[in-house]
Amino acid sequence: MTTRRMTALSPEQAPGRAGELLTDIARRHGSVGEMVSTMAHSPALLDGYLNLSRAMKRVKIPRALSEKLSLAVQEWIGCGTCAEAHRAAGRAAGLSETDLELARQGTSTDPREAALIGLALRVLAEPGSLSDEDVAEVRSHGWSDRVIAEVVGVVTLNLLTGAFNLLAGIQPEREA
Repeated sequence: MTTRRMTALSPEQAPGRAGELLTDIARRHGSVGEMVSTMAHSPALLDGYLNLSRAMKRVKIPRALSEKLSLAVQEWIGCGTCAEAHRAAGRAAGLSETDLELARQGTSTDPREAALIGLALRVLAEPGSLSDEDVAEVRSHGWSDRVIAEVVGVVTLNLLTGAFNLLAGIQPEREA
């Protein structure tokens, strides 16, 4: 059994603006997820996460590919909760089990997608090693500077959620 290291807060328990944000989310969506209600310990973190999450919904990266990027990143980070969520979202976006498994391995059968997934993993694991040649390589696959820039946003959002869930102990229950 996984032990939660941090507790989820209700809107009434959350400090300052975080309480307002949780109330608004619950009103609009009917409920607030465990990660979001746990992030509410920090109004600044919760506000930043919500703003980045909303912004990243406007990227030009196709949804299915965004889920592949997220799966590759979450596999590297090791957040089971996020990986489960992105597998489900990937299936909903039309990805096959093979697509999902290849994404978890950091690749794709499509060389164009594989180049972008590889870039995402480099942005996560070794951003200081990125070179002009690396950017030119991704461009040679037809990716625009906008998409290349948005990869950093997708990676950042996944690092934020994965690292937070791991720190807070929000992970899937392990079967006995």
